[in-house]
Amino acid sequence: MAFDAFALVLAMLALGYLFQRLRLLPANAGQVLNLVVLYVCLPAAVLRYAPRLHLEPALLGVAAVPWLLLLATLLAVAALSRWLPLRDEERAVLLLTVALGNTSFLGYPLTRALIGEHALPYAVVYDQFGAFLILSTFGLWVLAHYGGEHRPGAKDMLLRVVKFPPLWALLLGFTVMPAQPPAWIDGGLQRLSEALLPLAMLTIGLSVRLTLPREELKPLAAGLLLKLALMPALAAVLVPWLGLQGAMARTTVLESAMPSMVTAGALAIAHNLAPRLAAAMVGYGVLLSLITLPLWAQWNG
Repeated sequence: MAFDAFALVLAMLALGYLFQRLRLLPANAGQVLNLVVLYVCLPAAVLRYAPRLHLEPALLGVAAVPWLLLLATLLAVAALSRWLPLRDEERAVLLLTVALGNTSFLGYPLTRALIGEHALPYAVVYDQFGAFLILSTFGLWVLAHYGGEHRPGAKDMLLRVVKFPPLWALLLGFTVMPAQPPAWIDGGLQRLSEALLPLAMLTIGLSVRLTLPREELKPLAAGLLLKLALMPALAAVLVPWLGLQGAMARTTVLESAMPSMVTAGALAIAHNLAPRLAAAMVGYGVLLSLITLPLWAQWNG
């Protein structure tokens, strides 16, 4: 299963990048596919697996890890700024791309492939109550602080959270959706959720830029080291302390090891915050994670 998933990841990444280079698809194809994933495939995956989640106190630990890693990111980037002469825009990119991982588009299908389908609900908790809320609060603040926008108020952040489709799917999954719905509903959700991996990887392939920013080589290397190695290592230290065990602990560590969130990189580029560094963090992070993620998936505590 894991080999098949990684073969599909590589194939769709390569296909998307080929389409990008040859300009075979419209310029906004990546944005359109991203919306399909966001509004259709991702909610279907959440709606299918959330009802199987048994609410228990340990889930608070799963949700707490990304917030603790956010604190570690703040400290690490601050320390890095003393070692490297980081520009403000480079600091902003590192804050976004180290704190925010690709915990949904890449995290959901690879959790299922590397750990098992039974672990997917834990990935949903990590993503929805961690990465998404961090993007909607801390991420907005970074963009406003370093990108010259007006600082978002509590209302702006709340509206962003409320308008996120997978959050509604999560609420429905916790309330009205049965754990074993009728076969025709479950079959439809399964087919839509299975489209998540190929469409997400095709979208990433259409979006990433692999041009190496030479003057930003050191920030890039430091950012990739933090995101792919040090943050999951810290998560591995935290999960026993938080009482997490088994698949719950393995999923938490694996989610923390995901490469940088594509949306975080795209937002940095859109706000003209070190765009080459942002693109390289996403592009090289995805490629390197094909090596690091299977290694972190073997962690057993």
